[in-house]
Amino acid sequence: MMRSMYSGVAGLKTHQTKMDVIGNNIANVNTVAYKSQSVTFSELMYQTTQNASGANPTTGTAGINARQIGLGVKTGAINTAISSQGASQTTNNPFDIRITGSAFFIVSNMQDNFFTRDGSFYVDGVGNLAMTSNGYNVMGWQVDPQTMDIKQDTVSPLRIMSAENMTYEPEATTQGRVTGIIDKLDTQVNSSAGKVMNFMFYDKLGYPYTAKFAVKSTDDDGVYTLQLNSILDADNNIKATGLSLAAGSEPINKTNTVALASGYGWELSGTADHLLTLGKNDANQTLYVLKDGTTTTDAANGNIVKITDNTTDSIDAADWVQIAKAYNSDSVSEFQSMGFKGTTDAGLEYSFDMATYLVNGAVTGVMNTSTDPATAVTPDPKAWDLLGVTAYNKAVDAQTVRLDGAVLIEYDTATGKFLGIGGKGSNTITIDLSDLPILNDDGINNFPDPADPDETKRGIIIDFSATSMYNNSGTSTISASAGNADKLGAGRKLGRMSGVSIQDDGKIYASYDNGMSRLLGQIAVAEFANASGLEKEGDNLYKNTQNSGDFDGIGIDIKSGGGYMTTGVLEMSNVDLSAEFTDMITTQRGFQANSRIITVSDTLLEELVNLKR
Repeated sequence: MMRSMYSGVAGLKTHQTKMDVIGNNIANVNTVAYKSQSVTFSELMYQTTQNASGANPTTGTAGINARQIGLGVKTGAINTAISSQGASQTTNNPFDIRITGSAFFIVSNMQDNFFTRDGSFYVDGVGNLAMTSNGYNVMGWQVDPQTMDIKQDTVSPLRIMSAENMTYEPEATTQGRVTGIIDKLDTQVNSSAGKVMNFMFYDKLGYPYTAKFAVKSTDDDGVYTLQLNSILDADNNIKATGLSLAAGSEPINKTNTVALASGYGWELSGTADHLLTLGKNDANQTLYVLKDGTTTTDAANGNIVKITDNTTDSIDAADWVQIAKAYNSDSVSEFQSMGFKGTTDAGLEYSFDMATYLVNGAVTGVMNTSTDPATAVTPDPKAWDLLGVTAYNKAVDAQTVRLDGAVLIEYDTATGKFLGIGGKGSNTITIDLSDLPILNDDGINNFPDPADPDETKRGIIIDFSATSMYNNSGTSTISASAGNADKLGAGRKLGRMSGVSIQDDGKIYASYDNGMSRLLGQIAVAEFANASGLEKEGDNLYKNTQNSGDFDGIGIDIKSGGGYMTTGVLEMSNVDLSAEFTDMITTQRGFQANSRIITVSDTLLEELVNLKR
């Protein structure tokens, strides 16, 4: 048999292989992230009929080249254009992701890890991000629960829509801010009802409430009162007829369910005396406390315990014991207040009880019916500058709160700038929410335990420093909003997931309808020293080999390799049809030429066979 016939057969086989590769490329011209392949040929082998010889200096003959006859062709290599980027196809599907760069997505069937450039993903029934073609899980890094940032560790499935991720927990409002202008010519501010100002806030369970304030003018220019009229729930049901206002940054601790000083609002000025009242007798007469521990209905009695506006009078320990004795007497049939009650020069009613007295705004002692008066702590006289604004009645349920006073807001009449609250220079008030039952940790309708810091800090601090007093054509624009100037402490309702977005670094964020967002995880990628050494596994998957380099199980951040991700876009096949058709023509001609070798060789053999005829 002739060697040329076998060479022709080898040529047919290799060109057939090349045609197979071309056909596969054309078949996958629209396959997502398909990488085209190409075939290179190499000589099969040679039969040497005479070896080469060197020149002979003795005889003077030249050297002779080797005589070799080739025996055909073979497939030298099938290369994949894996580093060539395919075109982009816009899908607008947020879970379709295109990689720019040389990295690969990491996917898993939970037994082995595979690698792909196919970024057509979806979220399965249990919330896992997975490939649409085969359901393999997309692998990445989880969020560290301590730092709430990505922890780059061994890759694991990205469950982005787990039950805990579908909602964002609510948060109680802790800060507020009042902005705008008070115009002293505003008819609403000058009315008896005052200008209404609503403040919306959330409790720690995410329930909304509205605190209704009233801003009113006073006889003093630049001085206005702020009163909290009521707090309503989402159904406009009154949750309290009022809550105490406290100037400063912290609400006053509550220590007694019968009577307590729950706030302070101004520093008294003037000369009027304020008498210590105790309650009423059966004849409905007001009782005043005498210094000997008895009571009287005569307000003009010179022995009545009293305090003047500037605290020029003090109450010493002996007076305090006598006050306690008067309180413990049987002559009081109806409780009104356990302390001072009176009216400021601005016409604001106030009361201060014995149950809690203040020194520099802090609770320093408690006096009630169960406390031995002899062991009571003597109050600092200056403490009476901080007057409580809430009074309680024994006949009223302890959970019902009334506001009997207000705080003063002051402005510079020359510049219109905000001066402070209550004459103390403070920029803030605190709405004390201790009595709002739903805010209690235990859910029980009682006063919080002052020993528990989580129970005692139930206030919303509201900053007034951004307000001013200017002529605004008779219109006041003062308004309240939750959160400080940086929107911190605004609180929020329970949030439900409203969307998922994937950043260009592969980080996945959930957005919620309460304005919050949460980091859910990050898509990790893999890079290889020789990506062409990856082995195709079908389904647009590759597997690492000894020649591609190993995968360490962790992967890398795509940005560290200079790449990035684009959502709503897929990488298409990088097959060049014009090149494929050209290769098809040359392959066809090569196949045709090799078939002619066999035909001619067959003709020669036919002539050889015919010799015997």
